[in-house]
Amino acid sequence: MSDAVTIDASVLVSAFTPSEKAHRSCKALLREIRRLETPIILPTLAIVEIAAAIGRGQSKPDLGYAFALEVSRFPELTLVNLDTSLAHEAADIAARHRLRGSDAVYVAVARRFGATLVTLDAEQCKRAAAIVPVHWPEGA
Repeated sequence: MSDAVTIDASVLVSAFTPSEKAHRSCKALLREIRRLETPIILPTLAIVEIAAAIGRGQSKPDLGYAFALEVSRFPELTLVNLDTSLAHEAADIAARHRLRGSDAVYVAVARRFGATLVTLDAEQCKRAAAIVPVHWPEGA
């Protein structure tokens, strides 16, 4: 794995949600990242996705927002704004590699910063592997 990681929102939400199948491996990954002080590079989009997944998916809007804020305060975290340049890069990745828009944003961030992408999304994992190093949480 590279020196930095870009963590898909699916991994962050799973780490926070005990009922998720990958909860233990995602939570263990976050603990290890914090222990090693590994740089985390996320698009600002991750904060919105986390709040939405927990707020909407679990019908707990206050909890979703609180966890999103908690993630935004992680040590070693750099949040990357989705500016025009990054949007164009993500759009190119989405079109060429047949990725969903939000998935392409994470891939573009990982590529731009030389980070390893960590995801639970099988399609994102398969299609992004041609662009950046990709790992499942247990393999990271």
